[in-house]
Amino acid sequence: MDEFKRYAVYYAPAPGPFAEFCAHWLGWDAFEGIELPHPVIEGLPAPVAQITEAPRKYGFHGTLKPPFRLTGAREELMADLAAFAAMHKPVEMEGLALSRIGGFLALTPVGDLTPLEFLAGEIVATLDPHRAQPPETELARRRSAGLSERQNALLTQWGYPYVMEEFKFHLTLTGKLSVEDAETVKAALAPVLAPLLPRPFRIEDLCLFGEAEDGRFHLLHRYTLSG
Repeated sequence: MDEFKRYAVYYAPAPGPFAEFCAHWLGWDAFEGIELPHPVIEGLPAPVAQITEAPRKYGFHGTLKPPFRLTGAREELMADLAAFAAMHKPVEMEGLALSRIGGFLALTPVGDLTPLEFLAGEIVATLDPHRAQPPETELARRRSAGLSERQNALLTQWGYPYVMEEFKFHLTLTGKLSVEDAETVKAALAPVLAPLLPRPFRIEDLCLFGEAEDGRFHLLHRYTLSG
């Protein structure tokens, strides 16, 4: 029996100060599979544990192919992901910016996003034969969020509404906050993050993540983009 409920293809930073800080910020190291103490940052409107509760279980990441249930064996998915990575080259952008997206904070890429958007679309389509159809309850829950006609069509075709031209790459840092709290967290976090943010920002490998029975995501393997 598979130990993971769902799989996803994410970007996750290579080990180093940036990855280490963001793992501590969320309180979860997806590679080691361990909880981490949060950093002490002055000026926050609430404890870090509360601010980061929603994104914690996923680990620090940027989604490329959203979580899905498998139709077949994990080994087949891994083989196809390895083959895909061997055929595609890394993508590079100018850097990352700390941004407020609606009610949450995230790091968003700066520069020409076209190669990244193409890569993500190719991953979604190429690996889709491994994706089992989501249950109707999940589809209904997503539709209840008020999707556009195009987003609903994408949900039907790919199991997720924010793919292809609706894709917006981001690295989530908080749960939903009021506008005031989000701006306060942004002001406190920005000077801490600034020296850690990569310039340029390169996606050099694809990370396969698995969701364990407790809902926590684990980094299972990195596939170097070597095409």
